[in-house]
Amino acid sequence: MKCIDAIIKPSKLEDVKERIRQVGVKTMTLSQVADCGISDGRLRIYRASSYVIDCTPMMRVQMTVEEDMVNPVVDAIVSTALPGEIDSGSISIYPVTETIRIRIGERPYRAIGDHHHEHAKVA
Repeated sequence: MKCIDAIIKPSKLEDVKERIRQVGVKTMTLSQVADCGISDGRLRIYRASSYVIDCTPMMRVQMTVEEDMVNPVVDAIVSTALPGEIDSGSISIYPVTETIRIRIGERPYRAIGDHHHEHAKVA
Protein backbone atom coordinates (compact mmCIF):
# COMPACT_ATOMS: atom_id res chain seq x y z
CA MET A 1 0.00 0.00 0.00
CA LYS A 2 1.07 3.57 -0.63
CA CYS A 3 0.00 6.98 0.63
CA ILE A 4 -0.27 9.59 -2.10
CA ASP A 5 0.02 13.13 -0.75
CA ALA A 6 -0.73 15.82 -3.34
CA ILE A 7 -0.50 19.58 -2.82
CA ILE A 8 -2.57 21.40 -5.44
CA LYS A 9 -4.07 24.81 -6.16
CA PRO A 10 -7.49 25.26 -4.53
CA SER A 11 -9.01 26.18 -7.89
CA LYS A 12 -8.19 22.67 -9.20
CA LEU A 13 -9.58 20.72 -6.23
CA GLU A 14 -12.94 19.74 -7.74
CA ASP A 15 -11.35 18.71 -11.06
CA VAL A 16 -8.69 16.63 -9.30
CA LYS A 17 -11.25 14.94 -7.03
CA GLU A 18 -13.37 14.02 -10.04
CA ARG A 19 -10.41 12.57 -11.98
CA ILE A 20 -9.27 10.59 -8.94
CA ARG A 21 -12.78 9.16 -8.58
CA GLN A 22 -12.74 8.19 -12.25
CA VAL A 23 -9.66 6.02 -11.74
CA GLY A 24 -11.33 4.23 -8.83
CA VAL A 25 -10.39 6.01 -5.61
CA LYS A 26 -13.45 6.79 -3.52
CA THR A 27 -11.95 8.18 -0.31
CA MET A 28 -9.45 10.92 0.31
CA THR A 29 -8.56 13.35 3.05
CA LEU A 30 -8.60 17.06 2.22
CA SER A 31 -6.82 19.83 4.12
CA GLN A 32 -6.17 23.50 3.56
CA VAL A 33 -2.44 24.17 3.74
CA ALA A 34 0.01 26.97 3.03
CA ASP A 35 2.88 26.25 0.67
CA CYS A 36 5.71 28.50 1.86
CA GLY A 37 8.91 29.52 0.15
CA ILE A 38 8.03 28.55 -3.41
CA SER A 39 7.51 32.00 -4.88
CA ASP A 40 9.54 35.15 -4.34
CA GLY A 41 6.89 36.56 -2.02
CA ARG A 42 4.62 39.56 -2.31
CA LEU A 43 5.11 42.80 -0.43
CA ARG A 44 2.04 43.87 1.56
CA ILE A 45 1.51 47.10 3.47
CA TYR A 46 -0.87 47.21 6.43
CA ARG A 47 -1.22 50.29 8.65
CA ALA A 48 2.13 51.74 7.57
CA SER A 49 3.96 48.45 8.19
CA SER A 50 5.22 46.36 5.32
CA TYR A 51 5.73 42.62 5.31
CA VAL A 52 6.35 39.91 2.75
CA ILE A 53 3.92 37.06 2.19
CA ASP A 54 5.80 34.05 0.88
CA CYS A 55 3.10 31.44 1.45
CA THR A 56 0.52 30.36 -1.10
CA PRO A 57 -2.81 28.85 -0.01
CA MET A 58 -3.06 25.29 -1.35
CA MET A 59 -5.08 22.13 -0.84
CA ARG A 60 -3.65 18.83 0.36
CA VAL A 61 -5.25 15.67 -1.00
CA GLN A 62 -4.19 12.44 0.70
CA MET A 63 -5.23 8.90 -0.06
CA THR A 64 -4.04 5.37 0.61
CA VAL A 65 -4.12 3.06 -2.39
CA GLU A 66 -2.85 -0.34 -3.39
CA GLU A 67 0.40 -0.42 -5.38
CA ASP A 68 -1.27 -0.98 -8.75
CA MET A 69 -3.30 2.23 -8.31
CA VAL A 70 -0.32 4.55 -7.72
CA ASN A 71 0.50 5.33 -11.36
CA PRO A 72 -3.11 5.87 -12.50
CA VAL A 73 -3.77 8.19 -9.54
CA VAL A 74 -0.55 10.15 -10.04
CA ASP A 75 -1.25 10.48 -13.78
CA ALA A 76 -4.78 11.71 -13.01
CA ILE A 77 -3.49 14.37 -10.60
CA VAL A 78 -0.65 15.55 -12.84
CA SER A 79 -2.87 15.81 -15.91
CA THR A 80 -5.52 17.80 -14.03
CA ALA A 81 -3.62 20.07 -11.62
CA LEU A 82 -2.27 22.68 -14.08
CA PRO A 83 0.92 20.97 -15.23
CA GLY A 84 3.64 23.33 -16.39
CA GLU A 85 2.44 26.32 -14.37
CA ILE A 86 4.46 27.95 -11.60
CA ASP A 87 3.40 26.80 -8.11
CA SER A 88 1.14 24.09 -9.57
CA GLY A 89 1.88 21.78 -6.62
CA SER A 90 3.65 18.55 -5.78
CA ILE A 91 3.01 14.86 -5.15
CA SER A 92 4.76 12.70 -2.57
CA ILE A 93 4.36 8.94 -2.28
CA TYR A 94 5.03 7.08 0.96
CA PRO A 95 4.94 3.40 1.87
CA VAL A 96 2.10 2.38 4.20
CA THR A 97 2.74 -0.61 6.42
CA GLU A 98 -0.77 -0.88 7.82
CA THR A 99 -4.18 0.75 7.60
CA ILE A 100 -6.81 0.20 10.26
CA ARG A 101 -10.42 1.23 9.92
CA ILE A 102 -11.22 2.61 13.37
CA ARG A 103 -14.98 2.02 13.26
CA ILE A 104 -14.64 -1.76 13.01
CA GLY A 105 -10.95 -2.35 13.78
CA GLU A 106 -10.43 -3.84 10.33
CA ARG A 107 -6.75 -4.34 9.53
CA PRO A 108 -4.54 -4.29 6.37
CA TYR A 109 -5.76 -4.46 2.82
CA ARG A 110 -9.43 -5.00 3.61
CA ALA A 111 -9.43 -1.51 5.09
CA ILE A 112 -8.75 -0.05 1.64
CA GLY A 113 -10.08 -2.90 -0.47
CA ASP A 114 -13.34 -3.24 -2.42
CA HIS A 115 -15.49 -3.16 0.72
CA HIS A 116 -13.99 0.22 1.64
CA HIS A 117 -14.57 1.71 -1.82
CA GLU A 118 -18.23 0.67 -1.95
CA HIS A 119 -19.18 2.50 1.25
CA ALA A 120 -16.79 5.45 1.17
CA LYS A 121 -17.74 9.09 1.03
CA VAL A 122 -15.57 11.89 -0.28
CA ALA A 123 -15.41 15.26 1.47
